[in-house]
Amino acid sequence: MLRTGRGRIAVTVMIAAALGFGVGAPAAALAAEAPVVIPAPAQDNLKAPGPVQTAVLAGGCFWGVHGVYQHVRGVQRVLSGYSGGTKATAEYEAVSRGTTGHAESVEIRFDPKELSYGEILQIYFSVVHDPTQLNRQGPDMGPQYRTNIFHVDEPQKRIAQAYIAQLEKAKTFARAIVTRVDPLSAFYPAEAYHQDFLLKNPRYPYIVIHDLPKIGNLKKVFPGHYLERPVTTETGEEKPR
Repeated sequence: MLRTGRGRIAVTVMIAAALGFGVGAPAAALAAEAPVVIPAPAQDNLKAPGPVQTAVLAGGCFWGVHGVYQHVRGVQRVLSGYSGGTKATAEYEAVSRGTTGHAESVEIRFDPKELSYGEILQIYFSVVHDPTQLNRQGPDMGPQYRTNIFHVDEPQKRIAQAYIAQLEKAKTFARAIVTRVDPLSAFYPAEAYHQDFLLKNPRYPYIVIHDLPKIGNLKKVFPGHYLERPVTTETGEEKPR
């Protein structure tokens, strides 16, 4: 893991240990980006009973993206993986070099009766990541950490493009949104140790500093969507306490 931007966590840990997690302005600067309260998408699909749908998103390290959507009501399963490159290079060490075309991504399977695609994107732009950072998120740098929506069909493409245009027109962010909207060619699940990483390693320093605050922001900004007991990769069911 030290070959990625996450390798910088060693320095972060030493600083955080000296300061105390979440104590004082310097420590706060190490944490996740603050949430941005944004309007709902003007264009969205209607919630209605139907087959389980799939969304694929990239927004930096997949540990945190995965962890947030495990706490979203209506999500049935989340997988960490790779999108944008070929099957031959869909493995962690190769993707970490930043030359494969892959982005660390998550596949979200959701119930369209409970959750709309537009709501998934609203959470994505508000609490999951900073869509104005080009080829990086926080301490992680490289195209494998880019902000990227991989649409599975034309309706998803239209909703994503219209929402980005809406947010840009409203000047929701101080800088331009750099999120790519690309067709999904394939999603390749990541290695087993990456799945449910946040749930299995809640005290891992990178998780504590960069990812747990995102889940707190989800609960604060989107209380109606927040699911206290997260779904797990293995079962797709709520994780018992």
